[in-house]
Amino acid sequence: MRITHNLLSWLITLLTPGALVFLGVRLLLTPLFLQVEYRSPGFPADGYGFTLVDRLKWAPITLQYLLNNADIDFLGTLTFPDGSPLFNERELTHMQDVKGLVQPTLTIGYIVWFILLALEIWAWRGRWQRVFLFGLKRGGWLTAALVMVIAVFATTSFWHFFSDFHALFFKGDSWLFYYSDTLIRLFPIRFWQDTFMVVGGIALGSGLALGLVLRHNSIR
Repeated sequence: MRITHNLLSWLITLLTPGALVFLGVRLLLTPLFLQVEYRSPGFPADGYGFTLVDRLKWAPITLQYLLNNADIDFLGTLTFPDGSPLFNERELTHMQDVKGLVQPTLTIGYIVWFILLALEIWAWRGRWQRVFLFGLKRGGWLTAALVMVIAVFATTSFWHFFSDFHALFFKGDSWLFYYSDTLIRLFPIRFWQDTFMVVGGIALGSGLALGLVLRHNSIR
């Protein structure tokens, strides 16, 4: 039984970083983040004419597409007041790719949280809560360490980090656009810098909280 509990403790440890990162990602996939981000000090204005009202009109619709079950026509039928399409074909193709990444990621995130909740209930009923808490505490420290390593790389050159991230998940240069394209006008590089900072900050803060708060409740 001791070996089984040790294995479960390590499983909890390994699942914790994914759970905490998912927490940040899911928070960002909400209209509230858009409201805060576009109003943040120093957020760049759109040189091609989008106002704050325009961004708060089109960005939430783009977000909805990533979360719903609609096909690409959900975005493909959107037009500017003059009747021209809001997104060009390259942008629509990329949004399909993004949706193909976001939705499985969300599914995995929910599964990770479900597993952790199930393990917590099992630990409570099986009276091995201290083992569960120790795994969670260790997972908090692991999360903090991983975030700090990634942060060093990201802050050294965010563009290289951003490029490597896209190269890992998308084919070729399908994610590169003109500054005049709608996606760049809605989501400039500052948006993505803030996004990674918020996700990393939530994961780091949560990880440190677990590592510190649970220090007296975990087994030695």
